[in-house]
Amino acid sequence: MPDLKAKAFAGFTPETIRFFEGLRRHNDRDWFEKHRATYEADVLEPAKAFVTAVGARLKAKVPRIVAAPQVNKSIFRLNRDTRFSPDPSPYKTNLVILWWEGPRTKMEAPGFYFHLEPPTVLFSVGSYMIPKPAMERYRRAVVDPKRGRELALIIASLRKIEGAEIGGQHYKRVPAGYDPAHTNAELLKHTGLYAWAEGPIPEKFYSAQLVDLAAGHFERFLPLHRWLMKALF
Repeated sequence: MPDLKAKAFAGFTPETIRFFEGLRRHNDRDWFEKHRATYEADVLEPAKAFVTAVGARLKAKVPRIVAAPQVNKSIFRLNRDTRFSPDPSPYKTNLVILWWEGPRTKMEAPGFYFHLEPPTVLFSVGSYMIPKPAMERYRRAVVDPKRGRELALIIASLRKIEGAEIGGQHYKRVPAGYDPAHTNAELLKHTGLYAWAEGPIPEKFYSAQLVDLAAGHFERFLPLHRWLMKALF
């Protein structure tokens, strides 16, 4: 049954931006508690509606998409884990949202990523960190004559998209057991593989048109997502 209380996404607000700008300047619990109502009304509530709206658009292309409009699911928590960090700041100064495919957890599966950190927004598709159990499958697919050529063509196509970047390279050298002269050698140095585009916060951020903008980016990067799903699982 649909959630009758769920609101249709109508855009974020200028208060969304002001909240994160203020949090960057005053990253402490006292400031956050004084502005908790703004966080809930101008960040969390529109974020939930955004998750649902974009998920509905993605479902036509990715039937098993997971769009879970809750904190710690599609919406990343604002609190930072400071136990092992030299930075004691208790809060992240960004809004991060992830839609992923299939029954695995969101950190195990390739997905569709939205990141707001004023003054920019970022849209990304792929796997930021390929799970260790799937790493060898990824490398075998990269050097496979058929799947490797398919990936090379996808990467070449993505590089032609204005503003698009490819990320995920970690190692300086090709892993042991693989040919450094292979056509896809550079992709063997990756521990993640994703396409992304970043830019200034657009006017569409403040309207329902942000769904179209996000879906447009995600659909352009969709071939990479599909390749990763086949290669990793």
